[in-house]
Amino acid sequence: MSVFSSLSPAASRSVPKTVWILGFVSLLMDVSSEMVQTLLPLYLVSGLGVSALAIGMIEAVAVATATVTKLFAGVLSDMLASRKWLAVIGYGLAAISRPIFPLADGVGQIVSAKFIDRIGKGIRSAPRDALIADAAPPEARGASFGLRKSLDTMGGFFGPLIAVAVMLLSMGDFRLVFWLAVLPAVAAVGLLIFAIREPQKPFHPKARPAILKQAGKLNRACWMVMIVAAILMLARFSEAFLLLRADQVGIAISFVPLVMVLMHGVYGFCAYPVGVLSDRIGRSGLLAVSIGVLALADLAIAVLPGGGGDLAGVVLWGLHMGRSQGLLATLMADHAPPHLRGSAFGMFNLVCGGALLIGNLLAGGLWEFAGAQATFLAGGAFCVLAGLAITILPRGNIITGQMRG
Repeated sequence: MSVFSSLSPAASRSVPKTVWILGFVSLLMDVSSEMVQTLLPLYLVSGLGVSALAIGMIEAVAVATATVTKLFAGVLSDMLASRKWLAVIGYGLAAISRPIFPLADGVGQIVSAKFIDRIGKGIRSAPRDALIADAAPPEARGASFGLRKSLDTMGGFFGPLIAVAVMLLSMGDFRLVFWLAVLPAVAAVGLLIFAIREPQKPFHPKARPAILKQAGKLNRACWMVMIVAAILMLARFSEAFLLLRADQVGIAISFVPLVMVLMHGVYGFCAYPVGVLSDRIGRSGLLAVSIGVLALADLAIAVLPGGGGDLAGVVLWGLHMGRSQGLLATLMADHAPPHLRGSAFGMFNLVCGGALLIGNLLAGGLWEFAGAQATFLAGGAFCVLAGLAITILPRGNIITGQMRG
């Protein structure tokens, strides 16, 4: 059975309206984000003279900011038994950060804008994922997370296309692209406020006072998923390095965002059908395949010559993302007790963000002192470790009410 034969009308109908709307909110915000992020590394290097090591440090600061915030937002969403308004605050902060990018005239303001944006991402991520887990029926959980991720990723497809078109029409006006990125961000916040209604809570309010203590006592299955995800994050550093590599192999600056169009197009095409398929055949095998694909992506970018090798690696990177991102979130939803879902996703994001922070610092340092090839070969080595770690993942054993393990 192919992945695409799993994309059935019945699977689509089983995905709740709340998940569809959250998907379109994510799509709009990702259009905005990618209009900025696909050009930002090049703007920093060509316009402000920033080094690859400094970009790695900026990305690490951004990840660290989001990482710490995600845990507290997830725990708070459990304590309040409310997800929507925390998500509104998070998306709202991201929208507020957008005008700072075109107004910035130095690295300090860019870092401040990313700081605000990442706080917003940190606040919204765990409550949003917990909201999807609350709304989705167990038999459509993979489809629901996969659909949200596919729609989110299509924003990553259209955002760079818009950025390229504006850059060509404006003769390379970075700031105009950054200003236009404000519009979809505002639209995303409006859709979230007026179109989303929270589902009935799947847990009893009396559990809330003990949430802070229980957040540190998540079951063994949750921690196994987090360990595998953390190792994988070391291998999957920021996509800023894909953009720098594209520039390095000779792709013109105005067309570098097309690298992200290609990557997100492949990513978005895969995420939903893979989620549907995971509901039928399980998650672990599909995740193992995705790690192997990421290793091939790293090798292609590191070893194959010129733009052709780089683009082959970008396609493989997109295949990996489409086969892994929704699966990791679904595994957490499978094994987290309902009354601790916000806390579980917060801790999951904290662990992954900490690993991604280390990965970005390592990638920036290796790039600066050993070259781009060393950066991607190191990513491939971490893929091998992540593949070995797959064996510790829990099999089946989906939690429906109480903690296990």
